[in-house]
Amino acid sequence: MKKLIYLVLFKTALLAFTNSFALADEHTEDFKEGKAIDPCPIKLKTNGKCEGEECPYQINLPPMTIQLPKQFRLIEKTLKEVQTLKDEVNKLKKSCQDCKLQADDNQERDSTEFLAPTREIPMENSKIQDNRVKELQSKVNKLSVSLKNAKNQIQSLQGNVEKRSLINMDNVQNYVDSKVANLTSFLKNLDDRCSSKCPVIQSSPVIQLMQRDCADHYTAGRRRNGIYRVIPDPKHSSFEVYCDMESMGGGWTVLQMRQDGSINFNRTWNDYKNGFGNLSREFWLGNDKIHLLTKSRDMQLRIELEDFNGIREYAKYEQFYVANEYLKYRLSVSGYSGTAGDALHFSKHYNHDQKFFTTPDKDNDKYLSGNCGAYYSSGWWFDKCLSANLNGKYYHQKYKGVRNGIFWGTWHDVSNGLPDGYRQAFKQVKMMIRPKGFVP
Repeated sequence: MKKLIYLVLFKTALLAFTNSFALADEHTEDFKEGKAIDPCPIKLKTNGKCEGEECPYQINLPPMTIQLPKQFRLIEKTLKEVQTLKDEVNKLKKSCQDCKLQADDNQERDSTEFLAPTREIPMENSKIQDNRVKELQSKVNKLSVSLKNAKNQIQSLQGNVEKRSLINMDNVQNYVDSKVANLTSFLKNLDDRCSSKCPVIQSSPVIQLMQRDCADHYTAGRRRNGIYRVIPDPKHSSFEVYCDMESMGGGWTVLQMRQDGSINFNRTWNDYKNGFGNLSREFWLGNDKIHLLTKSRDMQLRIELEDFNGIREYAKYEQFYVANEYLKYRLSVSGYSGTAGDALHFSKHYNHDQKFFTTPDKDNDKYLSGNCGAYYSSGWWFDKCLSANLNGKYYHQKYKGVRNGIFWGTWHDVSNGLPDGYRQAFKQVKMMIRPKGFVP
């Protein structure tokens, strides 16, 4: 028991010693203010009854003041800033509530503009207006969705249209042309039947004022080579052509002629479109005119070539058609026969059939790295690039360098080339057409 009392007293004395410095300032202030100081601030007294050697004791310690570091001042500063923020938030909340109340007042004022000034707004009308607003908003949302769907459909249709190739469009053109031709033939048969049964009509001669091509002129009795006027399509104006009435039965409409190099064939798209040169010497008839001639009737093509060694050959194609400008004057040619070789269908890589027309200023060929028309200085139905080009530069003798002259890829020994790297030159070239059913 005594040991326990000594232990408590020792701990009490130790606490009193450690707190004496903390209490010094407070005691000084108490002296200054005249306060009485308890001579023994630490008190020990029993509390309750003892049980054996253990007795409950109660110790009273004086109030203590603990000096905190300076950094704890930041806590006070932070608390003040938090309080300031709370005040600002409360102000904002209040201002928002005021704005909301003002907006509600304005809405009520606007809704009463269409009513009489002395009339009050019923609650039912307000509900009806709210419902109308909701309905309008719903309609606007539906319209927005519809517009988005329409936009997507338009884009899809536009993509489908862009994917459609010009070849398909040309097939439609050919189909329409064939139907028109069949209808024309049917009407002609009806006219023949009517003429055979109607002696009055049969007795009156039928005079054809304008001819469609040189074959019609030949049928009308004209047998001399020269320039004639034709009108293959009555919806278009007539134009002049050069007719070969002597070669291979006559009736040939000449599309192109090369014989002396007097005309430069390194021309623009518009030049090849409208035609250029002199019909009596060298010329290109014009892609628009070639289209009208091949559209009006089924035409066959004959190509005649002669080199400076006096060798003459020909290539004949039973089907020849040139599309309109919208389809880039696409070439359709087939049914080869002749002695010059089928240079227009040379190989898979050099096939001029179903190819678009290309000029130095308008690239429509299959060569991805450049313009064949610019490289070979002419307009033609290039592939990538050529196995034939009858519109190339006219050379008066064999030449070296780029093969930009008149070229026919199946000509004699052209694949082996001439000695010393020279290239073949042609003295005369002629392209001409005639109806397939023509009989001299």
